[in-house]
Amino acid sequence: MLSFRFPIPADHARSIPKSRRSSFTFRSNRIDSLSFPPISIPRFQKLLAATNDVVVAEEEGREVNLREEEQLPDGLRRELMPRHVAVIMDGNVRWAQKRGLPSQAGHEAGVQSLRQLVELCGRWGIKVLTVFAFSFDNWARPQVEVGFLMSLFERVIKSELLTFEREGIRVSVIGNLSRLPEQLQKLVIEVTETTKKNSVLHFIVAVSYSGQYDIVQACKNIAHKVKDGLVEPEDVDKSMIEQELQTNCTEYPYPDLLIRTSGELRVSNFMLWQMAYTELCFFSTLWPDFGRDDFVEALRSFQQRKRRYGGRNP
Repeated sequence: MLSFRFPIPADHARSIPKSRRSSFTFRSNRIDSLSFPPISIPRFQKLLAATNDVVVAEEEGREVNLREEEQLPDGLRRELMPRHVAVIMDGNVRWAQKRGLPSQAGHEAGVQSLRQLVELCGRWGIKVLTVFAFSFDNWARPQVEVGFLMSLFERVIKSELLTFEREGIRVSVIGNLSRLPEQLQKLVIEVTETTKKNSVLHFIVAVSYSGQYDIVQACKNIAHKVKDGLVEPEDVDKSMIEQELQTNCTEYPYPDLLIRTSGELRVSNFMLWQMAYTELCFFSTLWPDFGRDDFVEALRSFQQRKRRYGGRNP
């Protein structure tokens, strides 16, 4: 099975220095006459634990700094990198069909592309990556395909939970999760809780997600608050709606850049509110073939654009 395995470069790997034995032997006839104040076992354990904590903290700091200082590909500027990248991963089934393979093989190959993208985002300082893994409208697909996708999602979470934790990746899952299999719902809760304090990259997976449903649910929640007298109608504003959307789980809810593969030129009910001013980048490449060079091309295109948000540059 393909899975998220993110190799850590050797110079990034955490290593706690081990004490080295001296290459010489200290001898003294007066050694018996020296006296050392006794250290109780509990006190010694506290000192040892404190020392280890300092070493680990220093190594973690070095690891984070190394991530931040990693050189970007030519033509990219760190200060112009998008904070939030969203991706519609499209073309898995067509990729498999072109090769005479079953659709499941395309979805498995797509996991490999996602693995690389997550790694690159973490290494290049992008703070949030949101991927459209399964649309609410995809429930209409053949039951066999839907069942396979749910099983694949479950296997990836199980196999990569420790990897996400080790790599500092926070995972959130958004969408109408009530339709997911019960076991998968439990895994979603587990991975969300286990990784909630990680900060290298916020990896958001949209499953059973609909941008329209997201907005409708936000409006319903606000309507209930108005009905209960908690909110006055005239107080309802953009900020209040944003707080009710499922993307309120992240510090950066608005994608700076949307990437869609497979040649389709639409957003397909994905993050409709949040993408009001998102820069769009479309690729004819099928998702399993999307790689590092394609991602660099999208980032270069993004960095060359002028974002005015409705205004004019002086």
